[in-house]
Amino acid sequence: MRYAVIMAGGVGTRLWPMSRRKRPKQLLPLIDGRSLLELAAGRLEGVVDPPRRLICASEAHRAAIREAIPELTDEQILGEPVGRDTVNAVGFTAAVLAKRDPEAIFAILTADHIIEPQDEFRRKVELGFQVVEDERSRFATFSIMPTYPATAYGYVERGRPIPGFQGAYEAKRFVEKPDAKTAQGYLDAGTFGWNSGMFVFGAQEFLDALRRFKPRSYEGIARIADAWGTPQQQIVLNEVYPTLPKISVDYAVMEPASQDEQISVCTVTMGVWWMDIGSWPSYGETLSEDQHGNRANTITTHLDSHDVLAVSDDPNHTITTIGCKDLIIVHTSEATLVCPASQAERVKELTDRVDKSLQ
Repeated sequence: MRYAVIMAGGVGTRLWPMSRRKRPKQLLPLIDGRSLLELAAGRLEGVVDPPRRLICASEAHRAAIREAIPELTDEQILGEPVGRDTVNAVGFTAAVLAKRDPEAIFAILTADHIIEPQDEFRRKVELGFQVVEDERSRFATFSIMPTYPATAYGYVERGRPIPGFQGAYEAKRFVEKPDAKTAQGYLDAGTFGWNSGMFVFGAQEFLDALRRFKPRSYEGIARIADAWGTPQQQIVLNEVYPTLPKISVDYAVMEPASQDEQISVCTVTMGVWWMDIGSWPSYGETLSEDQHGNRANTITTHLDSHDVLAVSDDPNHTITTIGCKDLIIVHTSEATLVCPASQAERVKELTDRVDKSLQ
């Protein structure tokens, strides 16, 4: 049976000071008053039936998730005691689903992207399910057709088409974030797509791969699975999960799987508008700009300023500038960030230096 799981465990430190550990970016009402998690949940309409939709996120955010998406039951939220990177979140999910349904096939979807149009997204996720159902040894990833030579994303190179599944290809190789020249070469080649971080796996097949490629993670996940559904469920989860080695699913499973004879790694191309809201400049792209390139989600007055992003958690708060250029200003009731747009990637570094109460 098909399942869909939204990964929502990130903190989003590059969107500080709005995004905090107690209220990460996926729960902030950033897009027309709606959170990224709400948008992601809405994308599941027509993908799988409501009872088979899950969210994997921090246990500390369970109440906030239930408030944002009240139709979810507690059983549909898989709460991580601590974050241990994506391979353990996917392994945890696979173990729970395999125990519920040994034939489970699940899509791993993200909570920090804007993806449009919905029809294309739905159609390609359906294709991903079909490809894996046809041959359960397949691991499917989704690659986004690039529109510019991005250096902030990983890439997937398409190989031969998979017969009978138009839009699905063998995955020739995975490439980490390239430099600008290499990224332009990928765009010109026309055979590379952005690695979306979305996948389709058979639950048991993923666990088998985890056992072979990352046995320490598998052993811990197996202990959690054995206790799942028993009175010891939470005790074992809290004890074991923090000990799992931190590593991404791309490094831990997808890269070795692409070289493994027992697994067929494929990619489904998505022709969608796809944006990773992972920094203030990327969030700024969701806002309209004035004639001078200034963008804002609040009241602003600018005098001889250009390309300023002004953001506030209070829509009635006024931000003003004089003679500023390429600047980011983010105001909250507890902290304010001001930095050149070119230094936006350093916000994550900054959060390590502020008071812990503000992290």
